[in-house]
Amino acid sequence: MLRPVGRPSSLRYTRNVAVSQIKMPQLGESVTEGTVDKWLKHEGDFVKRDEPLVEVVTDKVNAEIPSPFEGKLVKIAVGEGETVRVGAVIAQIETGAPAAGAAAAQSKPKEAGVAHTEVPPEPAGGKAPAPVAAPAAESSDGGERQRLSPAVRKLAAEHDIDPASLRGSGLGGRVTRDDVLAAVGGEKVAAAPQAPAQPSGPVPARVDGAREELVKLSVIRKSIAEHMVRSLATSPHAWTLQEIDMTSLVRYREAEKEKFKARHGVALTYLPFVAQIVCEALKQFPWLNSTWSDEGVVIKRYVNLGIAVSIPDGLIVPVVKDADKLGFTDLVRVINDLVERARNKQLKPEDVQAGTFTLNNTGATGSIASQPIINQPQAAILTTESIVKRAVVIEDAIAMRHMMNMCLSFDHRIIDGMMAGQFLGTMKKRLEEWTPGSIRL
Repeated sequence: MLRPVGRPSSLRYTRNVAVSQIKMPQLGESVTEGTVDKWLKHEGDFVKRDEPLVEVVTDKVNAEIPSPFEGKLVKIAVGEGETVRVGAVIAQIETGAPAAGAAAAQSKPKEAGVAHTEVPPEPAGGKAPAPVAAPAAESSDGGERQRLSPAVRKLAAEHDIDPASLRGSGLGGRVTRDDVLAAVGGEKVAAAPQAPAQPSGPVPARVDGAREELVKLSVIRKSIAEHMVRSLATSPHAWTLQEIDMTSLVRYREAEKEKFKARHGVALTYLPFVAQIVCEALKQFPWLNSTWSDEGVVIKRYVNLGIAVSIPDGLIVPVVKDADKLGFTDLVRVINDLVERARNKQLKPEDVQAGTFTLNNTGATGSIASQPIINQPQAAILTTESIVKRAVVIEDAIAMRHMMNMCLSFDHRIIDGMMAGQFLGTMKKRLEEWTPGSIRL
């Protein structure tokens, strides 16, 4: 969950006597709409300036929006689960003593209901926004591109489809992923988006109230589901695993973790050790740090390392920018800062953008093997599993060692099994031969 620092400049508003209007902020450059996930205040509540007001979810980030005003929340114009365009009025706050024009100012949004346009609707029937939405659907290519999410734009490009030629079924005529798929597959695919709607009606009737419960999906859970399905549909996933002897690193960490925390004020985990070696290995095998495109494979000469973080309502992947240029201590601090802010809903939109490779510490849950799904549009994702002490054979002798599995899912369009195995082999060698001198300060 992301929380902008201070008062977001994107929270545009207008004042009308004693009532101030809160509008849907733009959380990211390419974001054109947002979904109200949860209201943290109710109509009639008093809201302090910069106090968390509403949780908003987009296709990129999950943000907790603070109030730019202090006053009484007099109207919530957009309900939970509703999606509106950036700039749409979502709430009104009474910020001063009532004046003659205040009642008139409040009556307009009440009559109009939910606002779906950047300018608050004035007539009761919502006629003001209508002429705005119509030309937007028939806008030029530049305008159409602004209305498309990156995922929809990419899908259209992959299938050689001009989005401007499609009739959008989304908000305000916006072309959605389902519209593109319908154009690709004709009538059969066009009917596909309607298929889930058929069982949605009778599902509650089939739920046994005594033994079953229908739990409504949160916005973030829907977003995660969409991303996971899209990733598997986009990339042919392949998977491999190698077993690594972590004994040397385990012994070093056990001996140093208390002193490290006393010196630097942060916990010393295994993650930064692995992260630093991942950055070095990606320099040796840059194809794992790339993105597929119709024109070719885009190899990134920098490493923006995504760190998967579990949060109460889902999963988020903040990004360590230029991780390959950070010394070990800086890497520890940055990772700890991102994880802490992710769990406290204090991330900024730029904290979750532009990742080139993802690292997921699934071992924190006790897992010993997993098959992760690639974080699109990246080429691979790596997991570190639980470190387990067990007996292994070393040169015809049995010894107790600290063993860990490392799993890699990769896009088979870009990476073949040989390269994936060589990458994991390099990780294995560097971790097993690790010494304090291996740390890059």
